[in-house]
Amino acid sequence: MKITVKRLRKSNLPLLQKRQSFSDGSKNLYAYIASALFSSLVGTYLDLIFVGKGMYHFPVRLFPEIFTINIVFTLVILPLSTILFLFVAKRIRAFACFIMILIISVVICFMEQFTEQLGWFIHHKEWNHAYSFFGYMLFLIIVWKFFRFCCQNIH
Repeated sequence: MKITVKRLRKSNLPLLQKRQSFSDGSKNLYAYIASALFSSLVGTYLDLIFVGKGMYHFPVRLFPEIFTINIVFTLVILPLSTILFLFVAKRIRAFACFIMILIISVVICFMEQFTEQLGWFIHHKEWNHAYSFFGYMLFLIIVWKFFRFCCQNIH
């Protein structure tokens, strides 16, 4: 005997949503961790390149006798900010994600100028903050694409 259950057409009860399995959750966790590490590596190498070329420098930094870059930013602030960005971006539509990337890029430009006033960050006199806007916009798009790639390909 086979029993078939059908949903009533006039029923106001919502359909049950498929629950994520534990492996789906751990796959997302690995994607978040991989993306945070990726953002940290990219941020570190970009800072090393730009500091090496004299485009900017960090007068206030942890272990200044060892590091020429601000490792607190590249190893703590950037990865945590990346995870927060990805957490929000994963839950919104593509257009809203693009708008969020634009807003974050603008905010970072102003934050850079504020940190310069505090003496934590100094740009070369030829630096244009539009470089930061487009750089962070590109950085966030690349990190977002990397995250989506990881979500699809981590088994």
